[in-house]
Amino acid sequence: MVAGVAPAAPEDGLPPSIKSIVLLAPDEPRFWPMFTETAEYNDGAPDALDRWSRKAIGGIACELDTKAYFPFGGPPYRPFLTWALRSGRCWSSPVGLLVHDVAGLFISFRGAIGIAETHASIEAKAPCETCMERPCTTACPVDALTPDGYDVPACKRWLTTSAGAVCHGGGCLVRRACPVGAGRRGAAQSSFHMKAFHPV
Repeated sequence: MVAGVAPAAPEDGLPPSIKSIVLLAPDEPRFWPMFTETAEYNDGAPDALDRWSRKAIGGIACELDTKAYFPFGGPPYRPFLTWALRSGRCWSSPVGLLVHDVAGLFISFRGAIGIAETHASIEAKAPCETCMERPCTTACPVDALTPDGYDVPACKRWLTTSAGAVCHGGGCLVRRACPVGAGRRGAAQSSFHMKAFHPV
């Protein structure tokens, strides 16, 4: 799905012909059943999702006679977080993760394409502004995600425990706590991502 369109800026280091960046994300929950049918998912080789993303998004870019960009494969890395914030459809959440107007804390970008058309950022309202309970701030059992940063070692230690199976097998409790995008991502897809993040 088109998860946002960011106006290009000189600091992006893109060709002058690129005026906007179209951010592409999985259209969940429809995405996962389709991806598990692909050759990349089923061939047993590493980085299945990245390889499929290159093929699928690269194919779109070729059809449009433009360039595809990806958040992996660096360094150097493309500024996807900056693009997301610039699109007007993503914001920094109370736990520091990006939150999207539709996907919530489950937002993930598989790639982007540059286009020659100029698009202004939209002026959407951050969902966290009207979220009174802020369940994301209390969902992590080890307080690994806070406004001060992400304690990756604490998160990974938790995932190796028997109690941590709730996250490793079903996805991050913080992401799942967000009411925006709730129910978009199933346990199998979340488990796939968690195993890539920290095999146990």
